[in-house]
Formats: sequence, C-alpha cells, structure tokens
Amino acid sequence: MMPAVTLQPSRPWRTHPRETAAAAILGTAAMIALAQTGGATPLLPDFTPQPKVAEAVAPPAALPTDLRPLPPETAVAVNAQIPINGSPGSAAAPFTMGKASAETRARALECLTSAIYYEAGQESPDGQRAVAQVVLNRVRHPAFPNSVCGVVYEGSTRVTGCQFTFTCDGSMNRAAVPALWNRARDIAKEMLNGRVYAPVGHATHYHADYVVPYWASSLVKTSVQGVHIFYRWAGGWGRPAAFSARWSGNEANPAKLRLAALSVPHVAPAAKATETAVEKLEDAGAKVMVGKDGRVRMLFTPQAREAVEKVKVTPYVERVAASDNLKFALTGAEEQQRPFGRKTEGAGTEAETSTAQ
Repeated sequence: MMPAVTLQPSRPWRTHPRETAAAAILGTAAMIALAQTGGATPLLPDFTPQPKVAEAVAPPAALPTDLRPLPPETAVAVNAQIPINGSPGSAAAPFTMGKASAETRARALECLTSAIYYEAGQESPDGQRAVAQVVLNRVRHPAFPNSVCGVVYEGSTRVTGCQFTFTCDGSMNRAAVPALWNRARDIAKEMLNGRVYAPVGHATHYHADYVVPYWASSLVKTSVQGVHIFYRWAGGWGRPAAFSARWSGNEANPAKLRLAALSVPHVAPAAKATETAVEKLEDAGAKVMVGKDGRVRMLFTPQAREAVEKVKVTPYVERVAASDNLKFALTGAEEQQRPFGRKTEGAGTEAETSTAQ
C-alpha cells in the first residue's frame, strides 16, 4: 500500500535549506534583471555614497582695531575710491520686540542708545539711524549675538577685539551730554519700534572715513552716511536670506555690561609700535626711571634727544578707530561745533544739526 502524499509547502526550507536558498536568490536576480531591462526602477535601493553638502563657513571676524597705517587724509582718499555696490538692495525687515516686558525693552533701548551716542553722537539723524540699523541687522544674523546688548558689547571684555570701539576706548568714562543723549535715545526708540533705515540695506559693518581697516577690502561697500562707510558681507552671508536669526527676547543688564567693559585694561593697537620706539630711545642713551609715586621719568643724553626728534608722534585719534564723540573731546574743537537738538521753550526755532567733520 502506497503512503498518502500530503503537500506541506512550509517544509522545503527545513528539509532542503540549501536548495531553497539558492532558488530564492536566483529568482530575485531574475526579477531584477527583467526590471532593469525594461527601464523600470530597480527593486533594491541605490547604496552609492552621496556627496556631502558643504556647510556654510563663516567669514573671519572683522576687528575694528585692524587698521592700515595711513594718515587720515590718505585714508579719506582711499575710501573715496572704493565704489559703492548696493545690490542686493532690499531693505532690512522691521525689528520687533513682540511681547517683551518693559524691563527688557528698557535694557535694549539703553544699549542701542549708547551705541548711537558714542559712535555717532555728532551725526545727523539719518547718520544715527544708519548705525542703529547695523546693530539690529547683526541681531538677526547668525554670526552675531541675538540680542541688542549682546551685539553692542560683543568683545568688550577682551583685551583687544571689541566690535564697537566705544566699549573699549574709554569713551564710557565720560558722562553723557543730556541733550545729545536724549536725541540718540529718540532715534533708538523709533528703530526698536520698527523703523527701517533702508539706505544701508543689510550692512553689518561700518567704519569712519578717516581710517582704512584691513577687513574693508573683503566686504562690499553699500553706503556712505556722514563720516561713516557701511559694508555687507560678500556672497550668501550678506544676502537677505542670511538674516534668519530671531531676537532672543532677553537683554543683559547694561549697567553690568558697561562696568565689565570698563574694568578691562584694553590695549591700544599701536602699543607694540610704542614699545619699539621706547626701546630705540633706551638704546640711544636715554634712562627711564619709575618713581615711588608711579610717575615715569626719562633722562636724555644728546644722542637720545636726537633720536626723539626722529620718532614720529601720531595722535591717538589717528592711530585707532576712536569714536566720533571721543575724537570731538580730544580735539578741543568745541567752538567750531553748532548746537544740537531743540532750543529751550521761547528761545526760537529748532537748532541746526551738525555733522562731524
């Protein structure tokens, strides 16, 4: 009697594992070959390594202390020869603080007012708006801090490298002139409330026209407002799409930031050159003595006096990117300045505004 034959399809891979695996592989290969021959999409995924997308590399930091050794009149001529390229010419988006608290708004206002006052205290209202626009542009660019106070005081606690010169050149040691401070405060308030100064576009850098920073040649000159020249980054970092960062909604205490900045003994850019000059004088026979009172005295021989005459003395405001306000204070040219702001009630019409020369 012949045994009954029962079909058990699940058993072949158990009874003949090698034959079953080989049949499965051959069947899969045949299906792939037929699909590729007909121009269809392959059944198996493409495991070809894909090239990595290059990440955006941030441009090098632009330090205001990196200046070319040029006299002011030469710097003005050099800057004038650089053409203005306003494209892309779209204006920045209005700055908004949303539902920020009164304290946060007051802190941002204090920091922006300080930047306007010390950097452009003698500029026209538009010149001050241009400086404020740069600060707000930086807040929304990923290369800078995302708060107004963070942008203004960036680098102020480093010995060198502050972004806004008034935070490291001693300007804040002087009490502000009330009329000029109030004028700067009004400009800061309107900019924080959404006003846009379109002529500077998306500029993130500027400098006075009497200096030529080394970084200026790597940026795009976009505008000239008063004595300040404005720049944006070349390439993608200077285009509107790059300004995608959001304001943090938090602002640091301006009083603490100011105190921290003033507590750091900042080094002037020409300090090394000064040390070299002193060494030359000592080599020529001069004797340097430090008294108990801390004063430095120098005894000169005839040879040392001759060497002194050969050392070129450059005024401080010509050696560094001093703020306009500091330059005004050091030059002592107060009698040449016209009054700012409004006259007191009953004193007549509004006074003319003055632009720093």
